[in-house]
Formats: sequence, C-alpha cells, structure tokens
Amino acid sequence: MSSYIIKRVILLIPMLLGITMITFALTKALPGDPVYTMVGERSSLEIIEKVRREIGADKGIVRQYIEYVSLLAKGEMGRSYYTNRKVLDDIKSRFPKTLVLAAGAMFIAVPPGIGLGLLAALRKGAIADRIISTASMIFISVPVFWSGLLIMLFFSLSLKLLPPSGTGGPRYILLPSLTLALPALATIIRVTRVSVLDVVNMPFIRTARAKGIKKKSINTLHIMKNALIPVVTVIGLDFGSYLNGAVLTETIFGWDGIGRFMMEGIIKRDYPVIMGCIIVGTVIFVLINLLVDVIYHYVDPRVRLHGTDR
Repeated sequence: MSSYIIKRVILLIPMLLGITMITFALTKALPGDPVYTMVGERSSLEIIEKVRREIGADKGIVRQYIEYVSLLAKGEMGRSYYTNRKVLDDIKSRFPKTLVLAAGAMFIAVPPGIGLGLLAALRKGAIADRIISTASMIFISVPVFWSGLLIMLFFSLSLKLLPPSGTGGPRYILLPSLTLALPALATIIRVTRVSVLDVVNMPFIRTARAKGIKKKSINTLHIMKNALIPVVTVIGLDFGSYLNGAVLTETIFGWDGIGRFMMEGIIKRDYPVIMGCIIVGTVIFVLINLLVDVIYHYVDPRVRLHGTDR
C-alpha cells in the first residue's frame, strides 16, 4: 500500500511539469495583452515598455517558462499583475471558502443521491423509479448557470428567504451549494441505480435470499456494500472538481473562492493567477483520485490484492 502511494506521488511531478507546460503555452496564446489591460491602450510607449519589463513580458516564452518553473521549485507562484500580492497567499485565503462550498454541495447531494438511487433500483419500472429517473435527467441536463439563476430568483427575489449573493455565514452558502449539488445529485442517483441493478442480479444475492436473510440486511450489507464502489468514484471526481473552484457558481453568487478568483484572472489576463489556480487544481484533483484509490483498496479486496501486486 505505502509503495503504491509513493509511486503515485512521484508520478505527480512529471504530470505537473506537463500541465504547467501546456497551461503556460495556452495562457500565452490567449488573445489580448495584459500590459494594455493594466495601463490602457492610450498609454505612452515608454509606460507600456516599462510595465512589460516589470512583469517579464519582454523576455522570450521559453525563458519565461523556465523562470516560472524555478519559482514553483521554490514553493512560489509569482505575484498578481494587478495587486502585486503573492498568488499562493491569495489562493490560500480563498481555498477554505471553496472547501466549505464543496463540502456543502456534497452534504446535500450524497446521502439523498445514494438513497434515491437505491430506491429507484429496488422499484425498477414503478412510479417512484420513473419520477426519480426523470428528475435526475432534468438536473443533469440543465446548465449550472441557468439553474443557479432560477434558484436565486425563487429563493431570494420571490420568497426573500436567503441573500442572493455574497460570502458570509450559513445563509450565504445554501444557494450556491444547492446549485452545485443538483448535477452531482443526479449523477449519484443514476450511477447508484445502475450499480445496484447490476449487483441485484448476482448469484450471491439470490443465495442470500434463498437462505432467508432479512430484506433489510440484504439491501444494506450485501447490495449497497458492493454497489458503492463506482459511486465512490463519482463522489471523488465531483468533490475534486468542486475543490478546484466552481467558476460559474462562485461568479453567479459572488462567492469569493478559487473559482471566482480564476475567473477574475482570466478576464484581466492575469497570467500568474490563472497558472496558480490551474496548478493547485491539478494537485487537488490528483490527490483526491489517489484518496479514492486508497479507499478502493479497503472496500474491495480484489482491488487491494491487485494494488499490492503492483
């Protein structure tokens, strides 16, 4: 187990180098010049060249990349073009807010998603199954920005129950968490339903029923335990993506997390901010996937034996 984790962590280094190289090239290929965004197009050539030298934009792209990788090796991510603050410090200050938002979304999505998926599978073809399947299809099809605006319109503007935007206490987190939770809820329902249906038809379930084991015990100890493995994958992927920052949701609701921070960086062509957010997001996503693999090792003995052999 420990050797497997060490190998995965070591593989993170070349992966990060590849991500930084691709992201750096794509960022530099974005239309527009951050210098003109900072000083305005009517500024004199002297001011433009001065700012260009200050941010290092006068150097070749290869040299800029090497200098940026050197910064990363020192545990730094450069400074914002606009605030001159360290990008890593800004990300650290915003990450707890994104973590709270992601945790809130998972809290709303995971328990009902697993429960409704199990119910739909055990009532296959019944009215409950049709209603749950139709609702999950709607939730997974509606774009986040549209569902977010509808939720804001209903709960804030019509009912006036919750604030429409901002970063604050529990009342501020409910609407963006609900918006994030809807597609995750739908995905968990669908994956749970399919997984449970696959397990229900397995021989050991028929054997358990033939032995007269209680239905409740079969559903919880036998069916759900074996059906949860693909569900864990979905939960891990969703949680990892939310920790990277839900760009649209945080922007719509004015939630001051990593997603909104990266959106501001994209709009302003603030390359250090864009690069920092993407790199941190990549690390988080890889670590979440590693955690899911570790959980697999304990949940499924077959995965544990296979992972040990590697």
